[in-house]
Amino acid sequence: MPRAQPPPWALNPSAFNTLDHTTVIKGTHLSGSPAHCILRNYPRSLYPPKPRIFLTTLAQCQCFGFATYKKPKLGTECVEPMICLEDDDKDALSHVTELPMDGTPCGNASSNNIKMRRIILQFLNIIWIINILLSFADGIYQITPTNSDEIEYETSSNAWNQHYINYIDVLRNYFNYRSNILSSKSINIGFDNDVVGHTDDKHSPLTTHLDIELKLTPKKVISSRFELCKNENFRQCKYKWPYRSYDGSCNNFENPTWGMAETRYTRLLPSIYSDGIWKPAVASSGHELPPARLLSYHLFPELRIKDPIWTLLTMQWGQIVTHDMSELAKAPNFNLPSTSCCDGNGQLSKQNLNNPECFPIVIGNNDPVYDRHITQCLTFSRATTDYQISNCRLAASNDNNQSAEQITMVTQFLDLSNIYGSSEKAANILRTQSGGRLRTQILNHREFLPPVFIMNSTTFTCDEDRPEQVCYGAGDDRVNQNPQLTLLQTMLVREHNRIAIILGRINPHWFDETIYQETRRIMIAQHQFITYYEWLPIIIGVRNAFDYKLIYRTDDINYIDDYNSNINPTVLNEHSNGAFRVLHSLVAGYLKLVDEKRSPSSHKFLRLSDWFHRPSIIAKADNLDDLARGLADQPEQTRDEFYDHEITEYLFRGRNRLGGDLRSIDIQRGRDHGIATYNDYREFCGLRRARNWADFSDYISPNNIEKLSRLYEQPDDVDLSVGGSLEMNAGGALTGPTFLCILIEQFYRTRVGDRFWFETPNSVAAFTQEQLSEIRKATIARFLCDNSDDIRSMQRRAFEKPSTNNPIIKCADLPSINLSLWKDYTLELPGQQTKQQHFSILYKK
Repeated sequence: MPRAQPPPWALNPSAFNTLDHTTVIKGTHLSGSPAHCILRNYPRSLYPPKPRIFLTTLAQCQCFGFATYKKPKLGTECVEPMICLEDDDKDALSHVTELPMDGTPCGNASSNNIKMRRIILQFLNIIWIINILLSFADGIYQITPTNSDEIEYETSSNAWNQHYINYIDVLRNYFNYRSNILSSKSINIGFDNDVVGHTDDKHSPLTTHLDIELKLTPKKVISSRFELCKNENFRQCKYKWPYRSYDGSCNNFENPTWGMAETRYTRLLPSIYSDGIWKPAVASSGHELPPARLLSYHLFPELRIKDPIWTLLTMQWGQIVTHDMSELAKAPNFNLPSTSCCDGNGQLSKQNLNNPECFPIVIGNNDPVYDRHITQCLTFSRATTDYQISNCRLAASNDNNQSAEQITMVTQFLDLSNIYGSSEKAANILRTQSGGRLRTQILNHREFLPPVFIMNSTTFTCDEDRPEQVCYGAGDDRVNQNPQLTLLQTMLVREHNRIAIILGRINPHWFDETIYQETRRIMIAQHQFITYYEWLPIIIGVRNAFDYKLIYRTDDINYIDDYNSNINPTVLNEHSNGAFRVLHSLVAGYLKLVDEKRSPSSHKFLRLSDWFHRPSIIAKADNLDDLARGLADQPEQTRDEFYDHEITEYLFRGRNRLGGDLRSIDIQRGRDHGIATYNDYREFCGLRRARNWADFSDYISPNNIEKLSRLYEQPDDVDLSVGGSLEMNAGGALTGPTFLCILIEQFYRTRVGDRFWFETPNSVAAFTQEQLSEIRKATIARFLCDNSDDIRSMQRRAFEKPSTNNPIIKCADLPSINLSLWKDYTLELPGQQTKQQHFSILYKK
């Protein structure tokens, strides 16, 4: 359907008042677009193919109410155009506008004065004949029909729609007032092919053909700060600037928004929304898919099996990586009110029952954990998409049928946005503006993240309730989610400041900006090296990492020249909201605290659900060090179909007995995003498409296939999150082949599509070969040692459990980066003058 355009007079309301009423009587087409208005006496050929809902606007030579149409006698001519109001309509408008109503009678109604008439005409004109389905649906109001009749709508142009927002608000107040009079939360609209009206009398001749109830709820208008998609063609890049932008823009000069914060995800396969636009996916038959919670407890029960090799640090570093690369946009990111689909008692919210942004996880009658009589649902709100943001939709395409796409709020590169922020504003807040350091606070004589209030943001979640229990601020608003995450982000900030202090000492002539940017560059390089060369081979398998050119043997190769400006590094929706979530299986529900002696008798444990969004625990006693040692000592859970109850029954429970279910959320999120099915991705990744249940037997156990066949109607309905998680591990990886395929694709794009990748020789500010060799000495073990309070020993490979082949050694014996190679490595930033005129190491152009 082509995009609707406003009628000519909608852009110039005064023109309507000058129209000759006789031309209307003769049926002249005023608007120039028959799809936009239905006027009496129009030739039948000019009617839209389907009736649409309108409030009539024409006041010329016809006597009708603002809301209720009154047919005039044919041939009647009015001495003066007027609008007639029924008594309750008159009172309502008087209430809204606070203008006096007077005039001569017109039938059984009272006419308004000329000023009121013009105001009403303006109300009607702004939404061009108040076509509710055309105007209210475009970034202003959400329409919810309460019957099954198909309601068709088009979208309108923001250029004039935004211009009339204030008038629409007044009109909304009128509707609300009318609803209160009727003691109803909805408005009755009745119409036939040539008479349109609003009535509370269901026996009225106006409603002989169809009654439709509409619920009008305000739709949020994005603030200018977040007109993200409008800005996707926004800027000129600084071609000689040697550092990354804060928001990820201009990494690719030809496509400066690739990988940028506050832009859309991309996809490997098209979405499968049930309406092709935004409605959640359904089964192939059109029936509802099995409830996410039902799938969770049938297919993903608890069975705690410890991984024989890898430590809990492996799991936790995965969360650092995923938070660095993506964060799903939600209403608060746009200063919009959150929608609570279930109340605090787990009951379906009647207020939001028909809210399309609600997609609650429904609890069945036989749920083994949640009592149906006590808990009806687990709250789940749909992610914010470009389809809810007018500028995004307009920038996306001229095709109204383009499906919705979710937004990621952070940069999509491995660039430590979780400590530096994804905007210049956030980055500046987090800096001391002195010595290149990041802001911290001192608690118990130790350095911790700054307090959350400095961020001046409502998106940070924290459950501490006493002043001495500090919540932290960072570049990512999820920093307080769990103790291990907060711990690692604290250490990352400490590492930045450690390097900044050293660089400042060896280069006293460097300005704050130079120290900060050079430290940031070193930090990101270390992060990329540790993630790709130490962590990623564990997840996808060493051989796969080499075969798919995610890592290289660097014994005799210094630079890796593999940047490709044609590769889009934007995060895949299937990766962030599908495949990467498989690592939730690695989560342990109890966290080990290990002291320096590592005596088993001294080990203590924290229950994970006791400390969700309660980060103050890490600043108490020696908890930071003990938790860090625990991460490098405690095994993670095996990657299988089993999930710890701490995240499937007690997630974010706060002070409640029970909490949420992360596995249900993962499944529901895939449907929310319209992610294609498991079978679709099997085929995409080179596996045989399953025609029957037995075809899944190549990587899914017979027991799980039998469960799938009882829960789903057919193989084509199985969710990606479900099928991929049930696959057995393949190729030395911690995942099956389908998720492995998606992970490899994403991490290849993340590397090859990053112009600033630490190994490239072509960046404006590439490292020297000597510096690059030092970067490759970075290890997660040394990182823990350098940024703890008093950890003195660690095994060399901290993602791997201590053993005879990986013994615990002194921290001093672990390799470290020699930062003296950055001495006198002077950069003259634009607008600055350097105090040093010579270089001991040549700056690579």
